[in-house]
Amino acid sequence: MRKVWPEGRTINLVFHGHSVPAGYWTNHEVHTLDSYPNLLLKKLKAKYPYAVINIIVTAIGGENSVKGQIRMDKVLGHQPDVLFIDYALNDRSLGIEKSKVAWEQMIKEAKARDCKVILLTPSPDQRVNILKKGNALEIHSEQIRKMATTHAIGLTDTYLLFQEIAAEDGNISHLMSHVNHPNKQGHDIIADAIMKWF
Repeated sequence: MRKVWPEGRTINLVFHGHSVPAGYWTNHEVHTLDSYPNLLLKKLKAKYPYAVINIIVTAIGGENSVKGQIRMDKVLGHQPDVLFIDYALNDRSLGIEKSKVAWEQMIKEAKARDCKVILLTPSPDQRVNILKKGNALEIHSEQIRKMATTHAIGLTDTYLLFQEIAAEDGNISHLMSHVNHPNKQGHDIIADAIMKWF
């Protein structure tokens, strides 16, 4: 990413998941430029001014990982250098076993194409007390952490970051645009955490 033209090449970062990476806020408004994929692009361009970086968002609002796994051929058709997977918020309706199968299949398909993978634990849902042990988001977060270790791939522990803020501030409402969609400040926290991989 530090190479200068003509030595450099295009870098494709693909963000696969549900409404959060897609940029949904309240009232179904989609704030594309204030969502973490595009906030990350801004940070990357500040650090790597000569890099040609494509941000490709394949996320669909309301989708879970089983449906996302079905679309993997099209997703990988974008030739990602790095694939980010963020489905846990919606996977609560699937259950832990079905979501694990879908995530692991996506990981395997990406790695078979020599694509680096970074998993994200869920951002918050204000209907869930993220400081309460054993809640559904925590259970999915722990599964995602284990998959990252098992498959020797990257992890951005979004859930832990928001947990730490909730413990310090008492709540995370100032970081949310909606019951389960972060605002720009919340998305910026996720982008900063991903930036550590670069």
